[in-house]
Amino acid sequence: MIDWLLAPFRYSFMQTGLVAATLVGITCAVLGAYVVLRRMAFIGDALSHTVLPGLVVAYLGGWSLFGGAIIAGLLTALGIGWVSRRGAVREDTAIGVIFTAMFALGILLMSKVRSFRDLSHILFGNILGVRPEDLIQISIISAGVLITLWLLHKELELTSYDPTYAEVIGIKADRMRMLLLVLLALTVVTCIQVVGVILTSALLVTPAAAAALLTNRLPRMMFIAAVIAVASALVGLYASYYADVASGAAIVLTCTACFGVAWGYNTLRTRQSRV
Repeated sequence: MIDWLLAPFRYSFMQTGLVAATLVGITCAVLGAYVVLRRMAFIGDALSHTVLPGLVVAYLGGWSLFGGAIIAGLLTALGIGWVSRRGAVREDTAIGVIFTAMFALGILLMSKVRSFRDLSHILFGNILGVRPEDLIQISIISAGVLITLWLLHKELELTSYDPTYAEVIGIKADRMRMLLLVLLALTVVTCIQVVGVILTSALLVTPAAAAALLTNRLPRMMFIAAVIAVASALVGLYASYYADVASGAAIVLTCTACFGVAWGYNTLRTRQSRV
């Protein structure tokens, strides 16, 4: 049994993949709690798709894909915040407009690439292909996002629950929302390297959504979501090694299974409370 558990991690690429998945999972889980709380689930999907033109431009120019994704993600986040800042355009409308425009631009640019396979790792992720230098970048961004969330936890929590009261006591809700958008963009970029464009939004939302079914306290929600994300990363890597399946998809499906269990538990608890 011990040999079965340890066998996959005798390889350095599996160890690197586990560390990357753990870092990304924890960051997505903690940030995802705010996403679920603020009902911003759509924005995770939008940001994961709007970095596509930045990735393709960087690929065509022979530049850093990571840098291209960060630039596109930050421009998208700032664009959404700027368009919706005065309330003339609702945030979900701004997300829809910018999301579709940027994704269409990415598809247009992809038509210039010789083969779709050249960018398949961007769309579907390649956790087992994470290099040590990639891991350093992921670590720096994950640490920066988590430290920022820790330093501004009270402000972000208050503006999430009651933005009107936050404005009354001097906390700028718009600035907190813009900051959250920037942190989301950075997190999405790091996540894309692990599970790809298509599955990023699921890793950002699903663990937090599952945790929200089990508790209504934000710190506990973050902790449960982080446990689900890390456990799912571990299960996904085992599935990749022993069943020869895509690790990113296995991680997300494990998160979804955890959500199903949490939903079932919450349903039973609600029914019993009514009896």
